Amino acid sequence: MQFFVIEDFRGRDPKAIYRRFRDEGRLAPEGFIVHHSWIAADMSRCFMLVEADDVTLLQRWVVEWADLVGFEIVPVATSKDTAAGLAPHL
Repeated sequence: MQFFVIEDFRGRDPKAIYRRFRDEGRLAPEGFIVHHSWIAADMSRCFMLVEADDVTLLQRWVVEWADLVGFEIVPVATSKDTAAGLAPHL
């Protein structure tokens, strides 16, 4: 399953996040895949497309960063898959 993750940097401090990332890596459990990430121009937030077959992988990753980041997590599907699922009902 894919998720769109919005990370809100606590205290608007990207340095603390990048420092941890540099020193410890992404801290993601095996099976948690980051497809893309983007940083807001003001460096206050990060937007990520991630994938995990088990939602607990996502939860384990969130716990590693919750002291520095607030999370909004939205399960998503591609437009193509959504259109295919809706086709019989149109």
